[in-house]
Amino acid sequence: MSNRLSSLLQRFNEPETLKMAKLGRELRAQGVDVIDLSLGEPDFDTPQHIKDAAIKAINDNWSHYTPVPGFLDLREAVCTKLKRDNNLDYKPENIVASTGAKQSLANTILALVDNGEEVIIPTPYWVTYSELVKIAGGKVVEIKTDVASKFKITPAQLEAAITPNSKVFLFSSPCNPSGAVYSKAELEELAEVFRKYPSIYIISDEIYEYINFNGKHESIAQFEDLKDRVIIVNGLSKGFAMTGWRLGYIAANTEVAKACEKLQGQFTSGTCSITQKAAIVALTGNLKPSQEMTEEFTRRRAKTMELVKAIPGLKCFEPEGAFYIFPDVSYYYGKSNGTTTIANAADFAMYLLNTAHVSSVMGDAFGEPDCVRFSFANSMPNIEKAWERIKEALSALK
Repeated sequence: MSNRLSSLLQRFNEPETLKMAKLGRELRAQGVDVIDLSLGEPDFDTPQHIKDAAIKAINDNWSHYTPVPGFLDLREAVCTKLKRDNNLDYKPENIVASTGAKQSLANTILALVDNGEEVIIPTPYWVTYSELVKIAGGKVVEIKTDVASKFKITPAQLEAAITPNSKVFLFSSPCNPSGAVYSKAELEELAEVFRKYPSIYIISDEIYEYINFNGKHESIAQFEDLKDRVIIVNGLSKGFAMTGWRLGYIAANTEVAKACEKLQGQFTSGTCSITQKAAIVALTGNLKPSQEMTEEFTRRRAKTMELVKAIPGLKCFEPEGAFYIFPDVSYYYGKSNGTTTIANAADFAMYLLNTAHVSSVMGDAFGEPDCVRFSFANSMPNIEKAWERIKEALSALK
């Protein structure tokens, strides 16, 4: 029957993050104690005041279809948040709420990218970026970074990647998987390049905004002359521990927002009514729970870096945001424990899964084949136990 399926399915791959989580679950089903450092999900519960708002919404019978771009009061709440946190002025007509930031990204890319048009993406990048571009029929143009550059591009690299077919620049700050965070000065340097090419849109994924170890988050939309072609993508999953609630949003010029609304109207219509009512409280209410989560992630980052530094050969940049480390593991290529030989990062990740029983994600999916992503969105005891297992498993490789 496979020859009767759409050829679209051949354009893109299953997310490696989900694939590794699936392998971990299969081992657990066999009774193996697997520690999950693969998935990007806070291990915290949603703050109580947000849950209370959802319960009230249920009791108040907010149980009907919602407007495609979201309730007006939700979109107003997003505007309030953008002004409070980012000093950005938007109106409700600039906002489209979706079933998670992943759908927001899909809407935006499908609305902007035609067959053959180029989307410039710095490596490493979140696994879904490249695949969404392929679904849209676009061409991915990678700008390579590395540990030495702190996984950030230079203005010269950006300019060298631009061609007459360039349509979109897509990046995240803080970055999944590297943890890189662009400063205002660094964004200003990139903005100088974009000013020369007024036809290029900029998709700025800011989902990890609150998990920032450098202080204030900086958005490229702050540059007023660029703002009209910047599409901010954000959501509630990471900063509010609301992964299962499924709410993301964009802030964009009205033309792009209307285009995304048109697409979404055929795909899903409006997202969950209860989630939207809870999101209003999350976005406009007390941020202390989010700040406390970031404080805990800061402690876990410090512990993770301490444990990683005790392992020979891992070249690791200390993340400035998000909750991952992304070490270069090429030191271990060619090494063997007698039964398994490590040829690449995929072998490395599978070796750790099968030997140390720790799940991670190989870097190929992120555009950096010599690296592996490890999350520290897990409890401190699990982090310590996982890295002790990793250290022991790697010490067996000669």
